[in-house]
Amino acid sequence: MTDATPGFRIGVDIGGTFTDVVMLDPRSGRLANEKVLTTPDDPAEGVLNGVQRILANEQAAPGDVQSIIHGTTLVANALIERKGVRTALVTTQGFRDVLEIGRELRYSIYDLFIDMPEPLVPRVLRFEVDERMRNDGTVLQSPDPDAIRALAAQLRDAKVEAVAIVFLHSFRNDENERVVKEILAQELPGITICTSFEVMPQIGEYERTSTAVANAFVQPIFRNYVQRLVQELGRLKLPQDLYLMLADGGTVRHETAVQFPIRLVQSGPAGGAQAAAVFGRLAQEDNLLCFDMGGTTAKACLIQNGEPLRTDSFEVARVFRFAKGSGLPLQVPVIDMIEIGAGGGSIAQVDKLGLVRVGPESASSKPGPACYGLGGRQPTVTDADLVLGYLDAASFLGGDMALDKAAAEDAIRQTLAEPLGLSVVEAAWGIYETVNESMAQAATIHALESGRKVQDFTVLAIGGAGPVHAANLARRLGVRRVICPLGAGVASAFGFLASPISFEFARAAIEPLTGLDLARIDTMVAELEREGIDLVTSAGIAATDAQTAVSVLMRYSGQGYQVDVAIPRDVIIAGDTAAIQKLFEQRYLTLFGRTEAMAAEIMSWRVVVAGPKPVLEPQAALRPGTARIGQRPVYFGEAGDFIDTPVYDRYCLPPNQRIPGPAVFEERESTIVMPPSARARADQHGNLIIDLDL
Repeated sequence: MTDATPGFRIGVDIGGTFTDVVMLDPRSGRLANEKVLTTPDDPAEGVLNGVQRILANEQAAPGDVQSIIHGTTLVANALIERKGVRTALVTTQGFRDVLEIGRELRYSIYDLFIDMPEPLVPRVLRFEVDERMRNDGTVLQSPDPDAIRALAAQLRDAKVEAVAIVFLHSFRNDENERVVKEILAQELPGITICTSFEVMPQIGEYERTSTAVANAFVQPIFRNYVQRLVQELGRLKLPQDLYLMLADGGTVRHETAVQFPIRLVQSGPAGGAQAAAVFGRLAQEDNLLCFDMGGTTAKACLIQNGEPLRTDSFEVARVFRFAKGSGLPLQVPVIDMIEIGAGGGSIAQVDKLGLVRVGPESASSKPGPACYGLGGRQPTVTDADLVLGYLDAASFLGGDMALDKAAAEDAIRQTLAEPLGLSVVEAAWGIYETVNESMAQAATIHALESGRKVQDFTVLAIGGAGPVHAANLARRLGVRRVICPLGAGVASAFGFLASPISFEFARAAIEPLTGLDLARIDTMVAELEREGIDLVTSAGIAATDAQTAVSVLMRYSGQGYQVDVAIPRDVIIAGDTAAIQKLFEQRYLTLFGRTEAMAAEIMSWRVVVAGPKPVLEPQAALRPGTARIGQRPVYFGEAGDFIDTPVYDRYCLPPNQRIPGPAVFEERESTIVMPPSARARADQHGNLIIDLDL
């Protein structure tokens, strides 16, 4: 390629089982993809393997690549597995135990032996500082520099590798946190130090502490990973200006990402949500339930009016997978999604009550499901899908990875069928039913908690296992239509390419709306906007192309929760508090069906600065040939038996050809299962649209 020709853009998503790579040719819109096994011991190895393989397949040179955008589970895994660095917490005197006290809430009220999430920092590594800030940001007592130097000696003796500084009310004024950080940085060169104001200056002492601690806990290992990956990319003569996917759907340069690794906790699924929005636009469907089922987990996200719903809080490392409140709270901007079930690699077993339980344990990529032939002996969802005929042993991953059906049957027989007195097929169907039912219940609750009915949405299935389970899931939800995009198995990596350069800034401002000085607010917004424009322009985007969106967290006075309200900039400039009150009431009415006769108050302002969103028109990678390639026995619950089912090559389906169910559609990264009493057609973009009879 010449300097005047845009180069290839590559997206890389590290999942629990597979690492997905997508390469877009901006000239033609053609997408190429690759899927390789994740390398847990050295995640960078899987990334490099995938990138090199896709370049070889497409006969492209490293110099032809313009940019690489990367999402990873590294941060989430480090928190879940507690594999971060030795971290200390420096906090206000008297507040050493906030990580244990939390909100004094129990996620299971009647469990007398409840297990709470273990703090990332043990009590012996939490240190108090004699300082104090008023709730309005006025400094009552500054930290004593000599005491901080003595503290530095304690931290050195404790051999800590990272320090989180979190002071009471510092979200209003970071002066004391900044002073302590400067002294510790002088005394402890090479130690990672972050303050809560830098990470997320929001009200909520417990959540702010938990977030800052988590950021410090993972920052050194994430920095080392990114630095090594950038060096290896350079060695291969690939672009070293690496971009990372954030959990809120934006991307940033790696220099920014290593400062705030906690913002990458859900980066992979965020890419999936961004991809679903693109596929929905192409299919002219704006309201979607994005169903993303990969190798380890299944997640759901609502997309309304073409945009994924977002939130400002999230939990990670839950003691009980689906129990809200049993994890570590993180106060970071994220796409609002919920883990609704197990993934293809999730292990099935018989619990103490003699019932089939699937997950949360996963076979991951090593040893993997029993059918992978890599040493796994326990049955998984993938094993069940193979036994039921949904997957073909010879064509998995385009034939690059043959599956062992006999091994899958043996694993199910020994672990489930014989103990329960069932046939292997009945046990496999039990695994399939258990997974789908739990996912349907969780997705319904997620929609209701968002104030929406799941029946008003169309299911869009992505992830390697998503299309296998989507039609069955949709029927349980009462949803009539399912969309399966081409390349669903690598959709998250594609979503990275559809995401803009973007970063969210926040400032707490707890004050009543009445009498609010919007001129002061406009000055603050302008300062954050300038900071955001500097970040965006550092990625090569013109300042004139930067877009700014302002929102505010509001509530009625005395409430313990708040709602996010988008505020046009001209309303702030005009000083129109009445317009803000009206926007708040409209938003509150939409969410809760009523408004209160109470005064409203501001909790926090948010400013998002973003570059232009890439406009992608991916071209379906179709090929000439006969679409129907054979048939095989496939088990369907409504028939109670196997049915000889037509099998189609997804890449040979012409647009608008209507196919009655049952049918199986195969592509390299995923398989679509359509039951009887359903119809499918492919559109001009390669989306397979399935209409169900409920």
